[in-house]
Amino acid sequence: MRIGELAARTGVSRRLLRYYEEQGLLSSERAGSGQRHYDDEHVRRVELIRAFLAAGLSTRVIAEMVPCMAEPSASKARRTLATMRREHDRLSSAIDRLAEARSALDGLIEVNQSYLADDHAEPTP
Repeated sequence: MRIGELAARTGVSRRLLRYYEEQGLLSSERAGSGQRHYDDEHVRRVELIRAFLAAGLSTRVIAEMVPCMAEPSASKARRTLATMRREHDRLSSAIDRLAEARSALDGLIEVNQSYLADDHAEPTP
């Protein structure tokens, strides 16, 4: 299939599919005319890439896992699992930092609300 059909089957734009190729996430066979050609395995690969992106992984990290996607093996699966666990830990840390920031903001909101409640507010016209 050509890039337009892959785009239609996956819901991913042609431009984004070319970007995936540039990032090493996807590869295609080229015809003599330079046209890209894909098969059903590429549909599955794009769906997997989209799932990893939705899980918060960057294209750089996904590229680390491409060897396991291309030719799965136990050793490649172990490396991929280690990468996913590392990313899980990174996301968990980011969530913790965001929760702390939200708590700090909640405290500032409370201070501001108490200031207004103490009748320090400017009169409204």
